[in-house]
Amino acid sequence: MRLALATLLLTMLSTQAWAQTEPLFEAVDLSGRAGLGLAIESTTSPYEGVDQVNDMLPLYMYEGDVFYIHSYRAGFKLPSRSKLKFDLFIRARFEGFPYDETPPSLAGMEQRNPGLDGGIGVYYASPVGDFDAEFRQDISDTSDGAELVAGYGLKWTHGRFLWHPYVRLSFRDSDLNDYYYGVRPDEATAQRPAYQSGAGLNVGFGLYSHYKLSSNWKLVAGVGAEKLASEIEDSPIVDKSWLYSASAGVVYDFQDEPVLWTQRKPVIVRVFYGASTDCILNKIITFQCASISTDDNSRITGVHLGRKFMERVNDWPLDFVGYAGALYRNDGDFQKDSWQVDAYMKPYWYGFPWSDRLRTRIGFGIGLSYASRVPYVEERDQTAKGEPASKLLNYLDPSIEISISDLLRPERHEPVWLGVGVSHRSGAFGSSQLLGNVDGGSNYIYVSLESSF
Repeated sequence: MRLALATLLLTMLSTQAWAQTEPLFEAVDLSGRAGLGLAIESTTSPYEGVDQVNDMLPLYMYEGDVFYIHSYRAGFKLPSRSKLKFDLFIRARFEGFPYDETPPSLAGMEQRNPGLDGGIGVYYASPVGDFDAEFRQDISDTSDGAELVAGYGLKWTHGRFLWHPYVRLSFRDSDLNDYYYGVRPDEATAQRPAYQSGAGLNVGFGLYSHYKLSSNWKLVAGVGAEKLASEIEDSPIVDKSWLYSASAGVVYDFQDEPVLWTQRKPVIVRVFYGASTDCILNKIITFQCASISTDDNSRITGVHLGRKFMERVNDWPLDFVGYAGALYRNDGDFQKDSWQVDAYMKPYWYGFPWSDRLRTRIGFGIGLSYASRVPYVEERDQTAKGEPASKLLNYLDPSIEISISDLLRPERHEPVWLGVGVSHRSGAFGSSQLLGNVDGGSNYIYVSLESSF
């Protein structure tokens, strides 16, 4: 039934309409096809006794011809010879009970957690506006729910402003609504009767905009409102009919730079091996601590592939490299081995006075990391604090490297980099729902070898 409804809606919109159902990222409007930034969001909580929920959202954005990533969403663009555009995607769902407080209305209820959706979308840009439709299905065994989302939006520019008003319809099935807003019989009390929520339609609209501070820097902001379906509004744990949101942030758009990733440049291959450490990151990078003598004895082995995005930014000795890859985690006898996927942008500075004889560089990667299993050291530390852990966290990768080819084969033009660094996962001090509201993380000191092919 869900698939039939999805097919029907997609077919209807295919005859008309391209928009994106994430209005914040539509407002950013990446001219340079890649960007980094940070946004602060404030959203009304639907739950009784909870008002505003504030969240910090790291903005990691890349728009490729085939693959894209928008912070909490990533997807593959399907081949198309028409104006219709299709993609397959995964997307984090931020619904769920508050993580930092339990109001009386929710006391004694089992926690409702955020989920992960997979889906298919169709988009079309027409002369009178942009249309979209998406089918989303929970793939994390959280709610097992699904929804159909259809949207319409406009874009126009005025001076340094871009404006993006939108409207959106969301048909949510009973599994999705009941998981987040239902009350199970064993959770019922005299003040909170049992409630089973049915399927329903939410209606939303809003206005997002960006202001161009310079050719690269943009301020982005927006407001939105959503009318809840009566099937949600009638729940005994919900006390609102409308949800309101506001966000503001800043983005660096990699346009008007000597962008190289669209050219046929060599692929960078980076291999590394490391061990866990109990040292905190700031002490490692300031050379105050480098011990890998830990009780867990955890090890990582990884391969990251990269492309150079920019060379000599503003004619400084500064390059930007984008990486994506995987590492294999061996947690010994503490838990099963697991995989981790990382994607990050890494600026390198190489303006040392001796670099004409021995090329040396320092880098600091920033991005996202998803672990198929929460690493043992993170689970251990978060459990000890009585706080949540998360598979998806912020990823940092500081390193220092020298070109050993300058020592072994001075005539070699392309450097072979030997380095030491830190593979670091962490939340944003518990302030980002995207990162599971985690306050903590893990560090692995590694040695690496990198070259271009």
